[in-house]
Amino acid sequence: MGILSERSTSVAPSRLHRVPVWLPPALLTLVVTGTGLGSAQLWRDELATWSAATRSPGDLARLAGTIDAATGPYYLLMHGWLAIVGDSTVALRAPAALAMAVAAGLLAVLGARLADGRTGLFAGLLFALLPGTSRYGQEARPYALASMFAVLATLLLVAALRRPSWPRWAGYAAAVAALGLTHLIALTLLAAHALVVLFAWWRGAPAAGVAASPAGPEKAGSDGTGAVDRRVWRWLVALVPAALLVSPLLLRAATQRSRQLDWVASARLDDLSALPGGVAQSSVVGGLVVGLAALGAARLGRRALLPVGAVLLPVLLLFAAGTVVPLWVPRYLVFVVPFACLLAGAALAGVSTPAALAAVVLAGLLGLPDQEALRRTHEWPRSAPVDYAGAARVIADGQQPGDAVVYSPRNSWLFLDLGVGYHLADQPRDVLVTEDEVRRGDLWAAECQRPAQCLAGTPRVWLVVAGRHADPVATVAGAKGEALRAGFGVARVWQLSGLTVALLTSSPGR
Repeated sequence: MGILSERSTSVAPSRLHRVPVWLPPALLTLVVTGTGLGSAQLWRDELATWSAATRSPGDLARLAGTIDAATGPYYLLMHGWLAIVGDSTVALRAPAALAMAVAAGLLAVLGARLADGRTGLFAGLLFALLPGTSRYGQEARPYALASMFAVLATLLLVAALRRPSWPRWAGYAAAVAALGLTHLIALTLLAAHALVVLFAWWRGAPAAGVAASPAGPEKAGSDGTGAVDRRVWRWLVALVPAALLVSPLLLRAATQRSRQLDWVASARLDDLSALPGGVAQSSVVGGLVVGLAALGAARLGRRALLPVGAVLLPVLLLFAAGTVVPLWVPRYLVFVVPFACLLAGAALAGVSTPAALAAVVLAGLLGLPDQEALRRTHEWPRSAPVDYAGAARVIADGQQPGDAVVYSPRNSWLFLDLGVGYHLADQPRDVLVTEDEVRRGDLWAAECQRPAQCLAGTPRVWLVVAGRHADPVATVAGAKGEALRAGFGVARVWQLSGLTVALLTSSPGR
């Protein structure tokens, strides 16, 4: 049987056909990701999204020229979304939750096309209950959208190879372009697509199981030998729009890598073993999915080529690149998880329905502790949340006219100023800022080079520092710390989760 063969001749129980195969996974995913959608505070990456998406398109273009060009299209999309629905935590995360629900539904359809309805159904249900699906379906970042477009592009490729037509190839081209604009690294999925297309060319349409269109195969000659070749060329043509749209982003992002990914280490072999737990957000659930996927691949045989390639090739390509250039970040590979679930669904389709559902429920139960933890915080480790909202409340409760605020460290990925600013619209004057992040076209503001002069005449300062400290002023380095210690005394300190707030008052005679 071919890798793109029609559905298995096995007939699922009639009760599984009462509703479309995509509906239960999509609804379950929407319910799970929607539960506690706004519970965890925005974390640092989401704060970057909020900062970027609330800027004008012109300011966004300037930001993309400085840093985070790869995420620029997503920021532009979120800019339009927030203009309509506002910038609440739920509003920021809603697109990701919806995208994961769509991804689950599309995954079920893909499983039904490659194997049978049971495979699609169980794959989608398993995907819905993964902690990783909730984690990235509750995050205002592009990973959920990338997962959705990855499954959509793959589904459209299957459709175009089975019944080739320019409208089908155009749909595939649009999905691939959207995938690249959403997440550059997700384009490694095209390696799996290339593998399937080349396999079809090598084996020929009948051997590959590609059904011809009702009008008959696309023949280059009277013997029909050009049928598959024409599909190969059309696949290559379908990649052109994505190449044209993504190339400028890729070139710009390459120049920003050292700044954008300065916190990433080179890939090591043990990173591969940790990947299932990283993308599933649970080591035990990730291990279960890998085990089931291996069984499913064996059961599918040749039909497993596409989902196996969609899992392994992006992982291996990013790992190989990550050993040379620091790029290895597990969440960058979240888009391969649906394909692992498809293989796992094939394994579950080989047992009775009660047993398969029991395995899905078991995966959900094993992931419950992680589901609960990620709704407390998106930080890692989960035991170290950063309470931006708590800092904002402290300042709001004690703020007086003429107060100022100082953040330390300023240029860190914690984004202390953005975190407090999100929760405190009417915050004290950021006294050391000489050029804010919007005017700079950056994610960080520029500070005064002579802090003592900028602080002169300020009666009270709210100091916000990263970490919990009994003496927060002592942690402030450089001229900024010297100016604070020379001109102010500590009136009170609040130690919160992940940060410390101190109220400093001007000291007479200092």
